[in-house]
Amino acid sequence: MKIGLMGGTFNPIHLAHLRIAEEARELCALERLVFIPVADPPHKPLAGEVPFEQRYEMVRLAIADNPVFELSDIEARRAGKSYSVDTISTFRNNYPGDELFFIIGSDSFLEISLWRRYAEIFPLCNLVVVERPGRPISSLSAALPIAIRGEFRYNINRLEHRSGQHVYFLRGCLLDISSTEIRQLAATGRSITYLLPPDVEAYIKEQRIYTECP
Repeated sequence: MKIGLMGGTFNPIHLAHLRIAEEARELCALERLVFIPVADPPHKPLAGEVPFEQRYEMVRLAIADNPVFELSDIEARRAGKSYSVDTISTFRNNYPGDELFFIIGSDSFLEISLWRRYAEIFPLCNLVVVERPGRPISSLSAALPIAIRGEFRYNINRLEHRSGQHVYFLRGCLLDISSTEIRQLAATGRSITYLLPPDVEAYIKEQRIYTECP
């Protein structure tokens, strides 16, 4: 089975997240796509200190009508910082016979050398790098950390790691929506309609999640 993994703070989840997931599903013929909200981000503090439970619920509401999309609380059940390599390793151990695809934005891929034990990620799963506004990638090879470039070879519009896993590049998913923008709009009482699913918008208003969140 082909399983997609998509992590993020989802603070809040919005339509660009969902569109990225859908395009990755189509590109890689994914049969399951698991959204994984971060519990304790390792690289920067969580804006507004929005609890995991509320971010988890927003994702649940956003994907409720899609039978391929699923939700995992794995990072809330694990103590300490939410490192991607640990999450992917857990899925690899739980699904040893399945093909895993880890979906990240081009902004994250360009900074992957800052991730904990980043080199260990590539043998564990395929990567799907999604182009994001303002963070173009002209060459996947050039975007790789220098220390590991020798572990890859070019193979028909993707990179192949020596382990047999691949790095794919998904161009054109350029909905310019950001969680930061949504938080700022909500904090000042402006409309966030059409930036995220209606059920998520209703939940944010009901819970007053970003009323005073920068």
